[in-house]
Amino acid sequence: MSWGEVGSRWRAKLSQLDWYLCFGLIFLLLVLIGLSMAAWKLNLILHDADALPIEAVAIKGERTHTSDEEIQMALQDLMQRSLFSADVNQVQKALEALPWVYQASVRREWPAKLKVYLVEQDVVAHWNGDAWLNKLGEVFDAPQKENIGPLPRLAGPEDQSKIVLTTYRQVSELLHINGFDLEGLSLSPRHAWHGVLSSGIKLELGREDKMARIQRFINVYPTLIKQDKDVAKVDLRYDTGLAVGWVNAQKRASK
Repeated sequence: MSWGEVGSRWRAKLSQLDWYLCFGLIFLLLVLIGLSMAAWKLNLILHDADALPIEAVAIKGERTHTSDEEIQMALQDLMQRSLFSADVNQVQKALEALPWVYQASVRREWPAKLKVYLVEQDVVAHWNGDAWLNKLGEVFDAPQKENIGPLPRLAGPEDQSKIVLTTYRQVSELLHINGFDLEGLSLSPRHAWHGVLSSGIKLELGREDKMARIQRFINVYPTLIKQDKDVAKVDLRYDTGLAVGWVNAQKRASK
């Protein structure tokens, strides 16, 4: 076959092509390539901390125990990212890991700001010595702060914190309306209750009928203070009576 015949055949095939379709496909391919390049460049910009740095973090919410320095330290590494590559969930977790922070919510704000709303722990009691209880009866660990006022001292098994707090509130209310302040309450591993008044009097309440036994103490207390002795301990674990330990008697017994 001569070169002339080959050329003729190719010219015949080309004349049969739908050039509108071909140019349309080429145009579509170029558009797709252009969009892909634009998306690639946009992704580079969004993840470039120098191009879109986080310039500020706005902190809202009432704070008493969490300082600006603690927040800055918690977010130090995350602030090196761009506004859009920063994971708000990671920011939230970093803030909620701070000892006195109960909850944090984080959102982005254009052009270069993160807005944070913090809720601190609402502490209501000491728990088992070094830990704390919030108003929901949840245990948390946090360092001591000077601006925390006097709080009741509660103790018990770790999984009983909510029950201890609820019982404290019930017992404390009954005592308070009768002129007593409950300073501490504990639940033993055998589920026996022990209370301490602000006056130092210890109350042994046992495992049952706590409120009835507290009422019995309230009823008999006017008789106890008529004695020329200071009450150290009142054992209310009896069905109808009680046993009283006196301060002087306990001092003699300890010698």
